[in-house]
Parts: sequence; C-alpha cells; structure tokens
Amino acid sequence: MALVANRRSVMTLFSAHNCVRCHRIRIILAEKDIAVDVVNLSPDDLPEDLSDLNPYNEVPTLVDRDLALYGTHVITEYLDERFPHPPLMPVDPVSRAAARLALYRVERDWYAGMDLIGQSTGSGLAKARKMMRESLVNATEIFDLKPFFLSDEFSIVDSAIAPVMWRLPSAGIPLEGLPKSIQTYADRVCRRESFQLSLTEAERELRE
Repeated sequence: MALVANRRSVMTLFSAHNCVRCHRIRIILAEKDIAVDVVNLSPDDLPEDLSDLNPYNEVPTLVDRDLALYGTHVITEYLDERFPHPPLMPVDPVSRAAARLALYRVERDWYAGMDLIGQSTGSGLAKARKMMRESLVNATEIFDLKPFFLSDEFSIVDSAIAPVMWRLPSAGIPLEGLPKSIQTYADRVCRRESFQLSLTEAERELRE
C-alpha cells in the first residue's frame, strides 16, 4: 500500500481507527476546528513508506506542508502553538509546567495501563484492570476540584484523558464502578462536540 498525502490539503494526520494516542490528536484538531485530512491506517499493516515521514513508522504522524511531526506530545504542543485559539495550554510558566507534569502522569499511568490491559490475558488481564482502576480511584480528589482536570476550562490534559475515559467500559472497567466525580468528568468530556466529532466508527462501536 502506497502512502500518498492529499496534496489539496495543507495538513494531513496519519492516524488509526482505534488508538488512544491518535484519538488525543483528533480531539485537539476538532477542538480548534482545524482543517485536516485524516488518513486512518491499520496499526498491524502500516505502509512501509510511512517511514519516509516518521523513522519509527508509527501513528500518529502529522504532516503540515513540508514539516512531518511524530510523538504525541510533540504534535499536541505544535498544534496548540500553531493554532492558538482556543488555547489549550496555560499561559504562565508554572501552570504550563503543571500541565506537562499531569500529561506525563497520564501517559505513564493511564496510557500504560490501557496498553497493559490490551496486551494481557487471564489472570494478568484481571490484575491489569485492578491496577488501572486503583490508579483512577487514587486521583478522585483531583477530579473533585474543578469541572475539568485541574482547570475550569477544557485543556490539553483533558484531550489526553478523554480517550481513556471513553475506552474504560470496553476495557472491562465500568464507569458505574468508579467514584461519582470520575463518572461526571467522563460524561462531561465525552459529551463535548469536539469529542463526538473526533470519534471514528470503530471508536463509536466501543460504546455500542
């Protein structure tokens, strides 16, 4: 399969139909109403020439004119700086550092937890689900503080957490079994128009 970006579009996102990290990028694109061609690929059958854009031959990969970007955190911050309205990162350095630290923990704990669930079977799967649930419950007080994660407004951190919340039921972690504040948060971010616009058919089917 040859990989050809649409020359009529300035920006192209090479994504996957059901990928937490790709979904995170699609949410930001929808939140900022950025015109983009989204090319959904199968993670198990990526075209070899994707490596011409990304040496790791993986998604997400973003192409903006002659610039090719990879690494989820690199892409998210680029989009927020390139398209500053609405801003998804705080303005002051201390708050920006706090947001980056929150993102680091989301990736280290919850993305890794979802990856482990997807890779596990049998008793290992039960253990992975238990660890993920406990990690979420341990953050209950943070979800209690503000409408969004440590913020009164939807932020880049929420764009990272929302794909996890959407996938919890299909991962065997029912939202109904989590603290009320987490349920409320999940409902709030997943009902946003930008979130709904970001969903692929495969992702919609996770809740059907």
